[in-house]
Amino acid sequence: MPAKRNPNKFVYRGIVFTGLTARSLFRVPVIPSGLENLPAHEDIRGLNRAVVPGKGAVVAITHFGYLDFAFAELLMWRKLKVHMRFLVTKKATKKKFVKAVCDWCEHIVVDRADGAAAYKESVEKLRGGDYLAVLPEAGVSRSFTVRQLKTGAVRMAAEAGVPIIPVSVWGGHRMLTRGHGLSIKAAWKNPVRVHVGEIMRIEKDADVVAETRRLQEELQEGIDYCIDTYPVTPEPGAWWMPRSRGGSAMGVEEQQVLDAADREKYKITG
Repeated sequence: MPAKRNPNKFVYRGIVFTGLTARSLFRVPVIPSGLENLPAHEDIRGLNRAVVPGKGAVVAITHFGYLDFAFAELLMWRKLKVHMRFLVTKKATKKKFVKAVCDWCEHIVVDRADGAAAYKESVEKLRGGDYLAVLPEAGVSRSFTVRQLKTGAVRMAAEAGVPIIPVSVWGGHRMLTRGHGLSIKAAWKNPVRVHVGEIMRIEKDADVVAETRRLQEELQEGIDYCIDTYPVTPEPGAWWMPRSRGGSAMGVEEQQVLDAADREKYKITG
């Protein structure tokens, strides 16, 4: 049996430090909360968390903007020195640089039309002690409310016997999201709230649909808390606020129609 190849820690750290540098250059305040819900710091060894079999976790992250994963990643690195593995779509890896980064960092490539192989690899990594970052909405929410989740995060956590760490990110979508490109003005001093919800433990025989609904509610509660404590007061009808909060973001029903069309177009399953 071939020896397990270690991921390139220097590449991962380089990416993290690049993100930290960009945050400093644009003076982006990242405001965390719920840190008491993270695993104990005794798991940290040196410059990275020790990867111990049976000590992995699924990190479920909201997806309102294209940079949300990066803010969650920076928080997990700063607090736990975690080298998270990410699920990356096969379409994204058509770019040679993205594919190289995935190979170096041992991220998992997902074929959205048939995710069986990626699912199996994910469970193996979780059992081996890795932290696996998942965007369970499987696409950017255009209503800026948490979309109906795919069941994969819950199924993987149950099968691997690891917890789920819910992470809600608010404010990153003001910098870059679907229909709104990145600009220095939008990014400059733009605050981002990151809330860690209570850790979820999933039994092997749990009702996957019910537990997925519970995860969605936990993530939405985190978003609601982030909005309530966000240090920027939105103008009436702000594009970056959900309609339930007086904003002009896409309505939930309209989003559901468009999401269904996207699933059909890209043959997304699961």
